[in-house]
Amino acid sequence: MAESAAVEYRIDRRSGVSTYLQIVQQTKQALRLGLLEPGDRLPTAREVVEATAINPNTVLKAYRELEREGLVEARRGLGTFVTRTLGGAAAADDAPLRAELADWTRRARAAGLEKDDVSALFTAVLDRTFEGDRAE
Repeated sequence: MAESAAVEYRIDRRSGVSTYLQIVQQTKQALRLGLLEPGDRLPTAREVVEATAINPNTVLKAYRELEREGLVEARRGLGTFVTRTLGGAAAADDAPLRAELADWTRRARAAGLEKDDVSALFTAVLDRTFEGDRAE
């Protein structure tokens, strides 16, 4: 059976994003980055509760949403397993971009920016870049 260590949920209670949605988003990010692949088992609700101190129903709600989207399937008595990935072959080809982004992030940190500052700056640039795509 596949291990579930590939994803470790981190809940930010100050983010304004609902807890179940944070789990959904983090799972999708792990799928896009190739950290989770078809056949991998997600952590059990109990494992997530122990690691994050959230309500088990919140975990189950997130897993139901992922199942509804066709990304995972629950197997009674065995757990919840990834059925498909996101990002395709591009995930393997992103090493140069990842290195550039890591370098940029280190420069931003050296310039005195905090993690939230870097995140806000990146999100603003990302949003501005992709807004043009919607206008076409």
